[in-house]
Amino acid sequence: MCGNRTVQHTPLIEQHRAAGAKLVDFAGWEMPIHYTGVVDEYHTVRSKAGLFDVSHMGRIVVTGSGAESFLQRMTTNDLAALRPMQAQYSMVCNEQGGIKDDIFVYRSARAGEFLLCVNASNRDKIVSWLTEHGRGVPGCQISDRSAEIAQIALQGSATRAIVAALGLSQLDQLKLRESTTVRVADVECLAARTGYTGEFGYEFYVYGQAAPVWDKLLTAGKSFGLKPAGLGARDLLRLEMGYLLYGNDIDERTTPIEAGAEWAVRFEKGAFVGKTVLLAQKQTGLSRRFVGFELLEKGVPRHGFKILSASSPQSPIGAVTSGNLSPLLQKGIGLGYVSPQYAELGTDLFIDIRGKAVPAKVVKPAFYRRPSK
Repeated sequence: MCGNRTVQHTPLIEQHRAAGAKLVDFAGWEMPIHYTGVVDEYHTVRSKAGLFDVSHMGRIVVTGSGAESFLQRMTTNDLAALRPMQAQYSMVCNEQGGIKDDIFVYRSARAGEFLLCVNASNRDKIVSWLTEHGRGVPGCQISDRSAEIAQIALQGSATRAIVAALGLSQLDQLKLRESTTVRVADVECLAARTGYTGEFGYEFYVYGQAAPVWDKLLTAGKSFGLKPAGLGARDLLRLEMGYLLYGNDIDERTTPIEAGAEWAVRFEKGAFVGKTVLLAQKQTGLSRRFVGFELLEKGVPRHGFKILSASSPQSPIGAVTSGNLSPLLQKGIGLGYVSPQYAELGTDLFIDIRGKAVPAKVVKPAFYRRPSK
């Protein structure tokens, strides 16, 4: 229990306990923050491969002849661009253009069927939002399938060798954000070339018992250096890529335009919730902009730290939304919002780290780029 709230568990909780994971409450779920250590698991993913339980995420299925037109109105990206068995990153906005969630949308091979992967903390909110707006829409059924479908992410350069050892040769043909159906440990899975680490990998949506799939993947990957990895490593990995974290970098008080995610908004597709405000914001300009920065001296930036003007260090010009020490780069890196005049690449800043103004400069994420092979 957490207060009066019951902490939820994924189908893999016993695997985590058996592996000695340090478990924490994350968005109401008891999840592994790490097993052998955050930095160790981070390096394992960057150099070999890591296995993540992401079953706490929400999985919503929208089906029917009216599903596509409904989701076109409810999301910012263009579903018409998706071929069967493809996925896209998108956002769900409120009427003011604020981000209710950032999501992945998968178009099924079956006509009129879509799978939405939403953030754990927003699952109930998005289910309610879609249900409210879908009420009375003909040919559109919305169902929360989170409890029935588990989700496991295999990420890292050794992924190719691991799936080859499992005989999953069909995965070799997948391009980024494409998917196919496979069987792992005789359990049906949707395997997608998606993930949130910046490394080559797949996410397995498990339509059956998750534990045999997890165990099979770990066993197949052992000789290739595969280890289970927790939320701590996942956060470091996504930060190095400049990927947004809901609740830190984005929320309903921020818009996709402010967050530098205009590429996930397709104004030309027609009407969608929040379009009018977002279009006006694009045309009139922003009062703040989302930036990446790196420290020029030793220090670790954290969420909530003030960003200061280099010319007037007593003047806050924004705030850090995500920050940490990059283990590979061995420097402090971060994301945050600043006044527009301070957002140009190369602009000098200070980050207020517990009362000390540490020099930094604006850089373009990603901070890390996977070596080409």
